[in-house]
Amino acid sequence: MRCWQLAVELRPEDIPAEVEGLRSKAKRLVERGRALQVRPGAFIALAMPAV
Repeated sequence: MRCWQLAVELRPEDIPAEVEGLRSKAKRLVERGRALQVRPGAFIALAMPAV
């Protein structure tokens, strides 16, 4: 999902600051191995193991 699509789903108004915040959070998830960046600004959540 692209970051701006996620921002629109979470909040009806598409605020650039919201998109940038989500993009930085998604990049942290990639660094932690919980998401995959498929192209700039597009991320896929990886399945989490059951605890």
